[in-house]
Amino acid sequence: MSTLKPSIMDFTRQELMEQIKPSFRVKQIFGWTYHNFVDSFDEMQNLPKAMREELAQKYLLNPLKIVKKELASDGTIKYLFELQDGKTVEAVWLKMKEEQSDEDGNTTQEAKYTICVSTQVGCKVGCAFCLTAKGGFTRDLTPGEIVAQVVSLKKDNNHAHNRKINIVYMGMGEPLDNLKNLAKAIEIFKDEEGLAIGAKRQTVSTSGLSTKIDKLGEMDLGVHIAISLHAVDDELRTELIPMNKAHNIASIIEAVKRFPIDTRKRVMFEYLVIKDKNDDIASAKKLIKLLSGIKAKVNLIYFNPYPGTDYKRPEKKDMIAFQEYLVKHGLLCTIRDSKGIDISAACGQLKEKEKEKDF
Repeated sequence: MSTLKPSIMDFTRQELMEQIKPSFRVKQIFGWTYHNFVDSFDEMQNLPKAMREELAQKYLLNPLKIVKKELASDGTIKYLFELQDGKTVEAVWLKMKEEQSDEDGNTTQEAKYTICVSTQVGCKVGCAFCLTAKGGFTRDLTPGEIVAQVVSLKKDNNHAHNRKINIVYMGMGEPLDNLKNLAKAIEIFKDEEGLAIGAKRQTVSTSGLSTKIDKLGEMDLGVHIAISLHAVDDELRTELIPMNKAHNIASIIEAVKRFPIDTRKRVMFEYLVIKDKNDDIASAKKLIKLLSGIKAKVNLIYFNPYPGTDYKRPEKKDMIAFQEYLVKHGLLCTIRDSKGIDISAACGQLKEKEKEKDF
């Protein structure tokens, strides 16, 4: 990695002010990068030519290149990016709410979008149901490679810099395994001179590294946390997530109870429902017991089968019965719409598909 140029997006505004003089130029560079989404330093017209040339020698602007896009019928777009070293990662553009208009055709509510962001090339966690894990772990993404995913998707979808967007760190990789770079990316996103994406619009989804949940909590970044729970007992969870041996369910629940949470908010628990594995009412009962005392919301997710997996998608009736049981017993619960089901929906699927073409 040392031979590769750093990206301008790798640095916070404060760091750039130490590197670039006079420092007032940094605000201009930030504007061009995060408000205008320019592709080259040459386009930064209010900077002196010599400075533009010097910046181009020292830094990359965007360290990512879009190499493939898949558009689903529901508006979901999956992107495959190539990094400087030729490695690839994915990000997803998700439409969460449609635009609403009055009878005169005036927009009363803009469409709402979420960007699903990757934090690593591959992943160390090795979840049995996950396609990303099949490729093993290659490396962490830099802060700039995390930030550039959002910049690239906003630009590609003509989504103005000041239009609100939500970010979920739920793509390829375990975000808390790349905590230092993740924390820096969160700060860069929050910068009022840049994209100004507040911490409340950013959610870190983790497979449950309990010690690192504590570390994230100590940083007090203000982000939301989502826990990929997926099972109610350690035996099944260890089958699905081998790392559960080191970070068992009890340790995760304790870490969540220590995590600083906005009193108006809930902790999201992601529960991937797999047919005949964890889709029965006995599991729902255990889940209620497990989460008692936590202001929780459970998000039930249909398992998306992919070639070569033995796990199966649950029946809709079983999903609904599971949800109704939780709600009846006082637990807020939603069933997540499977978005992009007609494209490479599972994380890592687009990457794997492209890899197969190369052979």
